[in-house]
Amino acid sequence: MSTSTAADPAAIPTAPTRGALTRERIVEAAADLFYASGLRAVSADKIIERAGITKVTFYRHFPTKDDLIVAYLERRAAWERDAILGASDAAHGNVDETIRLVSEGIGQEACTPGFRGCPFINAAAEYADADHPVRTVVDDHRVWFRSMLEKLTASIGIDDPTVAEELMMLRDGAMVSGYLGNAEKVSAALLSASRAVISSSREAAERREPGDERRVD
Repeated sequence: MSTSTAADPAAIPTAPTRGALTRERIVEAAADLFYASGLRAVSADKIIERAGITKVTFYRHFPTKDDLIVAYLERRAAWERDAILGASDAAHGNVDETIRLVSEGIGQEACTPGFRGCPFINAAAEYADADHPVRTVVDDHRVWFRSMLEKLTASIGIDDPTVAEELMMLRDGAMVSGYLGNAEKVSAALLSASRAVISSSREAAERREPGDERRVD
């Protein structure tokens, strides 16, 4: 039996265009500046200088600085989603192991020089308008993160969405603590607190009589 040696055009990865590479360079340059100094404090001129481009090129890709901030946060959101899904895959769906890997990741990040906490919390603090596109990116990512936690806890019989909320709060606290407190202790503290929440919730679920499950809308 003969096989075709012709490559499937759809399977061949295409090289990034020059425009795409330039856009990525702008976002990369902005990411460092935004995270280190704050979103509003960094001017377009600083980003243009860091990226080594002209104003015309900058505004061709990003008509406003807010457009660039949105792109920066979307890029960070994609990175976090990949990291969390990667932890879940590495743990083969084991919830405790997933939580351990995520906690270790946050602890390692908190110990990185220049760590300033969660970029999404920082962005929300600078943009008070809940309808602003920047806040939309922040909210969308947090909704995704919370839904991921709900799926994890549901897989071990916890159907209470408040557990995911509690785990989310622990994550937020760990990011703030890593910036303001002792970064070396963040991972262990987050893991211990998360395990306590999950253990307590599982025990409550096991004690609940059949047919007396809490209703989840």
